[in-house]
This record gives sequence, structure tokens and C-alpha cells, in this order.
Amino acid sequence: MANHPCFSKTILGMALLLLLAAASVHGKVPRIGFYDETCPKAESIVTKAVKKGLKENPRIAPGILRIAFHDCFVRGCDASVLIEGPGTEKTSGANRNIQGYNVIDDAKTELERVCPGVVSCADILTLAARDATVLTGGASWKVPTGRKDGLVSLVAEAGPLPGPRENVSEQIRKLDEIGLNTQDLVVLLGSHTLGTTSCALFRFRLYNFTNATESGADPSIDPKFLPTLRKLCPDGGNGSVRVHLDNRSGEKFDTTFYKNLKRGRGVLQSDQVLWTDLRTQPFVRRLLDSEAYDALNFKVEFGKAMVKMSLIGVKTNPKESEIRKVCTAVNSLVSSY
Repeated sequence: MANHPCFSKTILGMALLLLLAAASVHGKVPRIGFYDETCPKAESIVTKAVKKGLKENPRIAPGILRIAFHDCFVRGCDASVLIEGPGTEKTSGANRNIQGYNVIDDAKTELERVCPGVVSCADILTLAARDATVLTGGASWKVPTGRKDGLVSLVAEAGPLPGPRENVSEQIRKLDEIGLNTQDLVVLLGSHTLGTTSCALFRFRLYNFTNATESGADPSIDPKFLPTLRKLCPDGGNGSVRVHLDNRSGEKFDTTFYKNLKRGRGVLQSDQVLWTDLRTQPFVRRLLDSEAYDALNFKVEFGKAMVKMSLIGVKTNPKESEIRKVCTAVNSLVSSY
């Protein structure tokens, strides 16, 4: 019953309403349908931009999700990651060369033509993350909107982002600091069912690993999978070579990422430890076992976790936020419109 589509949609809707009710302090938090009167085509314009971007380049789907995560982890979900210039978040190693920034800019350009000065870049990014998920096979969810854009973006503040070598304790700590729990961690990392990573970020697991097996590799790696990874990322080879995080269906939003973890086929160390750590393994099992009484529907839970994350550090105060004319610069620096 827990996996019946109608049941899942009902539970998701109830959960989102509870999240919004709990978060709506003094009525300043975003709400579903915020642009219904001021810019009724807002969501469809964003969806159209994401569809176009995805058709041109499939890598924009995981890219947009990554941009959204990185934005919310620093100063909250205020589009500070989109600001360009020396010393901004966008200049950090974690935020450079991500595919998808252009899609946000394209959506903003069209929205400024249709409804100038109404829709924030922060909301565009949040909506685009939902659309990127849906267009690759995920379930849809209602996105609360009404955020404003932040005025500050500092590369020095991009440090708290979760890293590819981190253990579960460190990952839990970082999510706890922004109000997310262990289940949120496991569910949101499921976004790694999409996209790629570079050899440079995981090759240390393949050769001369600390506490290695006789092969020199991380003992948590499936021995049958090791030759594949070594072929893709030879010792001393090009660290910029890209490898799918989900080696079975890297362009489809599904549960194979978790199946890979169970088999020892997680590519990043920070992913594989979700299976080897007893605090996170139960959630992975619940996402995989659809017959269990406490089973979790990944696609539904992902939507819930994304809404929860999207409410972190939302800005509505005009003294610390605005509706940017372009997403790459605060309005005071935009010389022409």
C-alpha cells in the first residue's frame, strides 16, 4: 500500500503542507502559488528553459541539482551561488564548470521580458531543480515560492559544502547545521543517480588506499568492479576524466544508485560509506526494499527533502535581499537593463 501512487501523492502533499506550516514564521516564508497573480506563467517558463537545456545537453540536469544544493548550503537558498565576480562562491572549485548556469540565466531573461522585476533567481533555481528531476524520471512536487535574492556571495563561505572523502559523521554534522537530518542526507545523496565525477576525486580509493586490501584498493569496493574503475582512471592518468556516479543508469532518476552502494559499487567514498555505516545503511535498505513495512519511496522522499532544503535561510527582508534583474549580479552593479 505504501507504494501505491495515489497513496504516495497524498502523503507527499500532507508532508509538504506540514513543512510549510511549521516553517511559516510570521508569514514570511515562501508559499505554493506565490506567482499565481503576479506572473502566472513563471513556472511554465522555467520548465521550458530546462527542457530546452536538457535537450541540448543532458549534463545540465545533475548540474542544476548540484547548483541548488551548493546554493542552499551557503547563506541559505538565496541564489548567492549565481553571482559572478572575483571572490564569489561561483569561483570556488566546487562551483566552477558546473553545467546548467546558462539555463537559469535563460529562464531569467524570459521572465524579465514577461514579468519584469517579479520572479527571483532563487525561485528560478528552486523550480529548475524540480523540473530537472522530473524530466529525468523523478516525481514532481509543489514548489513553495516567494524567496528573494541575497546580496552577498563570498568564496570563503563555500567551504562547508560536503566533500567526496567525508565520512558519515562529518556529513551528518554538516547537514545538521542547516537543519537537515540523517534521512535527508541519504535521500538527497540519491541525486547522484544522475551525473558524473572526475577521477581526481576518487582515484585514491583505487591505488595504495589506507587500510587497503592486497590489491591496494579500498576494501569496500566490489572486487569485480575494481578493474572497471581502474580502466577508467589509471594510476597517474588524467584526473579530469569523467565517470558516471551511477554506472548502471547515469542519466535516469531511479534507485540504482542505492543498489550500487549495496553491491560495493559506489564511486565516491562519501557515497559508499552510506552502506558501510550503521547510521545510514537502514535508510538505504528502506529505499531499496519496497515490500518492507517501513519502506521509503525514493522519488516521493526526494521531493519532500528538496522542499525542506529549499526553505533553509530564505530571505524576504528588503534590507538584505532583492529581486535581481540578472542572476549574475546584484542590482547595484547592473549598469543597464
